[in-house]
Amino acid sequence: MKTKNTIILIAFALTFVTTTFAQKSTIEKDLKMYAEVWDNILNKGQIDLINTTHFDSQVVIILRPENIVGVEGFKGYYQNYLTGFSNIEFSIVKVFGQENNIVKHWIFKGKHTGDFFGIPATNKMVDLAGVTLVEMKNGKIAQEEDFMDNMLFMSQLGVLSDPNNMNVIDDLYQAFATGNMPTVLGLMDENVVWNEAESNSLSDGNPYIGPKAVLNGVFARIGGLYESFAATDVELHEMSNNKVLATLRYKIKAKNEVEEFDVQVAHLWTLTDGKITAFQQYADTKKLANAEE
Repeated sequence: MKTKNTIILIAFALTFVTTTFAQKSTIEKDLKMYAEVWDNILNKGQIDLINTTHFDSQVVIILRPENIVGVEGFKGYYQNYLTGFSNIEFSIVKVFGQENNIVKHWIFKGKHTGDFFGIPATNKMVDLAGVTLVEMKNGKIAQEEDFMDNMLFMSQLGVLSDPNNMNVIDDLYQAFATGNMPTVLGLMDENVVWNEAESNSLSDGNPYIGPKAVLNGVFARIGGLYESFAATDVELHEMSNNKVLATLRYKIKAKNEVEEFDVQVAHLWTLTDGKITAFQQYADTKKLANAEE
């Protein structure tokens, strides 16, 4: 009996080792194929590798609100990345698996130079990290589900604005109100493009390029034209493409004049990476001209 039990235990152990080795061999083969296929698809543009050789015929992309099913749908979905981006750099940071499951940590970089799911080219660079959960079936990719920061992705494309933009412009108006010009100028990009409203006397230097030009051509001249100049009733409105619209009024009084003028104004600000890159003023230039007389 003891000998029989020993033989059964040895047989069980051999079966376990054989099964474990087979599973390990299978997952290693799947991981190698998976990494090579996606490297060739995205980095080399070989979209035709999305076929029934590497993908299950009913491969699924898990999406909200509706999944994409089938090789052709899968291929069409990823064609958007090859059409929408140039200079693609796709790298797998780490990939590992167990049984039929694979986890992929990846980084995708590229320049948005073409149509991407209906979004026209913005020529913006994207640098995005994410994780994909993968299910394999008989050595083929059967299901994928991506997890990434879609808000960041849309922001990098310029479709959504950086939520910090409103704070930057609010800081600028507060600094301007206290005469803190170093802070105002420090919020501008070194190549900021500044345009005063057409027919405004200060528009003669349009466009002013760089903070120093804005300081000398606009702010210094305001000090010479007016006894008092204040931006009031400022309301900020967040817009797409990293733009902020400010509606406000100028309360101004010319030198040696008693009358104060109340001028309706709008400012359109454009920002990149937290810095102001462009400014466009819209104003009641007739009132501005009257205030200077």
